[in-house]
Amino acid sequence: MSYIYLQGNAMGIHYDYKSTRGAKAMEKAAKREKKLAERRAKKIAKSGTKKSEEKTIPLDQVITLDHLTNPDKK
Repeated sequence: MSYIYLQGNAMGIHYDYKSTRGAKAMEKAAKREKKLAERRAKKIAKSGTKKSEEKTIPLDQVITLDHLTNPDKK
């Protein structure tokens, strides 16, 4: 890192912002994609462990009092 002097004044350490802007944007996008991929994988793993039991009554059956009072009957 070097300073650029114009008429005795230093521009500071941010003189190369434009030259490294593209690389920094690419790194940031890669980091964001990595995080999203990890979240998706975690979400899929979490949802895949639960086995969903169908506790719904098919639409072609009529709901009777027996269905409501005896939930163990299948």
